[in-house]
Amino acid sequence: MGSWMSKIYKPNIVKFALNSWPPFWGAGIKILSISDDFREVKMKLKLRWWNKNANRTQYGGSIFSLTDPVYSLMLMGILGEQYFVWDKEASINFIKPGQSDLYADFIVPLEQVEEIIRQTANGEKCFPEFVIHVKDKQGNVVSEVQRKLYVRKKPKYREDVEEQTA
Repeated sequence: MGSWMSKIYKPNIVKFALNSWPPFWGAGIKILSISDDFREVKMKLKLRWWNKNANRTQYGGSIFSLTDPVYSLMLMGILGEQYFVWDKEASINFIKPGQSDLYADFIVPLEQVEEIIRQTANGEKCFPEFVIHVKDKQGNVVSEVQRKLYVRKKPKYREDVEEQTA
């Protein structure tokens, strides 16, 4: 994220942009809320006729898409322009059919943010992992998605090793 981007990277702008983004909009994905500190996001996947599978339940690709860029975007908002943040790896476990609108809550604990900052201070890579439970209207878990990210401090922001030992 460049310095111009960090000036406009605010929760309400990100929410509006992603809710207007064709891959989200077309899949029926909507961001319901983003906390001011980017540490909590609530999302919904609407069940529409065009995102049902052959069994008339939520299409698995839409469920997976619901979780796709969220943690990366949250960490970009939390850590700012000093860091590279990318999705690295993901897997999904379909537990039961999604027969209604689905919901997902994303949370980045403060302790995890502090650990990421500590691990990456000298330019080391960090691979934080997150688990998202996608739930139906009744609160039943429909799928569990595991995501691993890549986080690394950009070279010009890294602490100098010599300064730390002095």
